Amino acid sequence: MSIEKLSASQLDRIHKTLETVPFAKLLGIELEEIGPGRATLGLNIRTELKQNNGVVHGGAIASLIDTATAFAIIALLPEGEQATTVDLTISYLRPLTKGRARATARVARAGRRLIVASAELVDDNGTLAATALTTYIKI
Repeated sequence: MSIEKLSASQLDRIHKTLETVPFAKLLGIELEEIGPGRATLGLNIRTELKQNNGVVHGGAIASLIDTATAFAIIALLPEGEQATTVDLTISYLRPLTKGRARATARVARAGRRLIVASAELVDDNGTLAATALTTYIKI
């Protein structure tokens, strides 16, 4: 895992958050890289994550992207502040059937109330499989 310019308290918050998200655990989402305003998370493709036609379910892809964007945002929030998704728009570009999917998210703008992030999801070969734009609101 690559970690740049995060304090010990930020890293502790990130790891505690990942440990306490039951849905991310269920899917098998893993943190690969993290930094201020950016994060890469991965997911091994398993049969349980596929539709009946053998491709990864869009909901699993959306969950990986949403989780990656959330982690890109976490390090930018002051202690005790949280944010939640208010909009997630995904363009599915290619089907995924095997290997590992990786979502890399970057914060595009962090305002007083809203945070906008973009994400790209690639397969093992680095082929772009989905893109997303998401908005979070601070709560």
